Amino acid sequence: MSRQSTDPPLRLDRSSTVPLTVQLSGGLREAMSGGLLRPGERLPSSRSLAAQLGVSRTVVTEAFQQLYAEGWLDGRHGSGTYVADHGPLPDLSGGAAAPGVSESPAEGRAEGRADEPRLSRARARRLGMVDLRPGVPWVRSHDEAAWRRAWRHAAALPLDDDPDPRGLPRLREELAEHLRRTRGVRVGPENVLVTRGTGNGLDLLAATVLSRDDRAGLEEPGYQRAHDILASRGAEVVPCRVDRDGLVVDELPAGLSVVYTTPAHQYPLGGRLPVPRRERLLAWARERGALVVEDDYDAEFRYDVAPLPALYGMDPERVVLLGTLSKTLSPDLGIGWLVAEPALLERVAGTRTRLSDRTGVQAQAATALLLERGDLDRHLRRMRLEYARRRRTLIEHLGPYLTGDTAGLHVMLPLPAAAVARVVSEAAAEGVLVEDTSRASHGEPTVHGLILGYGAAHPADLRRACRVLAGIVGRSAGDGGGPAPR
Repeated sequence: MSRQSTDPPLRLDRSSTVPLTVQLSGGLREAMSGGLLRPGERLPSSRSLAAQLGVSRTVVTEAFQQLYAEGWLDGRHGSGTYVADHGPLPDLSGGAAAPGVSESPAEGRAEGRADEPRLSRARARRLGMVDLRPGVPWVRSHDEAAWRRAWRHAAALPLDDDPDPRGLPRLREELAEHLRRTRGVRVGPENVLVTRGTGNGLDLLAATVLSRDDRAGLEEPGYQRAHDILASRGAEVVPCRVDRDGLVVDELPAGLSVVYTTPAHQYPLGGRLPVPRRERLLAWARERGALVVEDDYDAEFRYDVAPLPALYGMDPERVVLLGTLSKTLSPDLGIGWLVAEPALLERVAGTRTRLSDRTGVQAQAATALLLERGDLDRHLRRMRLEYARRRRTLIEHLGPYLTGDTAGLHVMLPLPAAAVARVVSEAAAEGVLVEDTSRASHGEPTVHGLILGYGAAHPADLRRACRVLAGIVGRSAGDGGGPAPR
């Protein structure tokens, strides 16, 4: 990063009704998005900039705080404030490739259909595209001091040549308390097994409870990786219909021994399974002796709605709860959990030992300290506000068309089947990478549209992408080939 301070050209209008803080943050934002301030350049100190503009230091610090929250600025204690390196911004006017890249975004993209290769996120960034594919959170706003402290603590611990397959006792206690606070689930450490994420937890459970040719129900459309995991363990994976509220319990196929569901925010349609359906699902499971697998992958994030009870808390005997910190903090952390009654949990722990599967002790120790000190809770509160702002951006531009926007980090934009490929292609030509629902379908797609993930995109990029999509969808609707407003 540059050690020299850059003086941005800024003008404030004291006669305007717009607050000075808003004017200043807007001027800096425009300078950064327009290239007058470049990634890595150092801004003047708040004291210096306040003196330069003739305003109070509070005006500057509040503007800086807003831009920190939006991801525009990066800071180091004792070092200064810098323009964040958020990658090249796309030219949305003509679909031109990023400087130095000979391949255009449209030529390099994968349209998102299940039979086509996916363009990697790193390559999408190099091409200057705004990536709105789902599944990735914003990872640039964590408390770096807390993060370093946690890993220094973990690195100082002695290596363990016989780790507990259930996980570090300290972390299991902290996760049990975390679930009580965030999901209203009353469990103890004896109910918690630390995994590397929901996929790892589902695989361990499937290897424990499924026999070859057992029938496992999976939401359709639903999570493709869950389908692959269950099938790899020899199960016959049976599609289970969903609607805008989630799993249609009254239509569950016969002979299922396991049902996998995402009731807090159905993937990909975004529905929240209503309490009456939750009760009917649990009654169905009790009657048939079946096991319900509850994937709670992004339940911490909800907007304008009250939390619904976790299935596990309603019937611990019939439900296994899977969770992860990949959406809360970072996929790189590799920490998740499986919550079950002690007898089943011990069987899963035995499977884990047999498969020589384990979660890194250092990652567990670092996570335990983040939980103990409240660092993770503070990060979660910050990100709820940040994701709520991003969600508002989508609603402002695409609100009449969206569904599933009450929770999580993605929304659904339904489209006529004939329009999907054209919308995806036009978006890519204008520098916006999106994914359609075909990847979430395990047979012939029954639902058509786009799954828009808003967790990982820079706020400025997200606004640009929303304008592009609104224009494309609006034109499609005018031609009779787009979605009808909900």
